[in-house]
Amino acid sequence: MPKKMIGGWQQKSQEIVYDNAWIQVRHEEVIRPNSSEGIYGVIHFKSNAIGIVAVDDEDNTWLVKQSRYPNNETTIEIPEGGGLLNELPLDAAKRELKEETGLTANNWQPLLELRTSNSVTDEKAYIFLATDLTQGEQALEETEDIDVLKLPIQKAITMAMSGEIIDAMSVAALLKLSVLRNTK
Repeated sequence: MPKKMIGGWQQKSQEIVYDNAWIQVRHEEVIRPNSSEGIYGVIHFKSNAIGIVAVDDEDNTWLVKQSRYPNNETTIEIPEGGGLLNELPLDAAKRELKEETGLTANNWQPLLELRTSNSVTDEKAYIFLATDLTQGEQALEETEDIDVLKLPIQKAITMAMSGEIIDAMSVAALLKLSVLRNTK
């Protein structure tokens, strides 16, 4: 039985072609909004993307520098990770901040929700602003090789504007924070 999709898309069939602990890839036969037949590849994420902009009382932030296997590069980013779909995004953010930087925060605010690449994936991202920070020890996972960078938040925003920071969640979060600060 076809499933009606948003915007006039109609699903004719669905086949899981790849599945692991993090993602599932589906091949779908569809009827497009113009009534022509086609195919669609969908990447289903088994977790939410989580990001944190941590800012201390001196207006510094903590970024992480780490290797990213799919792009064969090292990037500078806000602390990021995954949260299970049944886990509250804020709980995942608290865990990821502690894990990657050693920091804990007393104050948390939602900063941004976005879709990371909504033409091919259903991944949702939740980004928080964390303040009133206390330093502790990192607790990296076996897949992480992270160097922590502490720098003025304005420097991080400048890095996002100049292209030195290219991670989409980081750029969106830092630029939103900049706009919020400039509209007060």
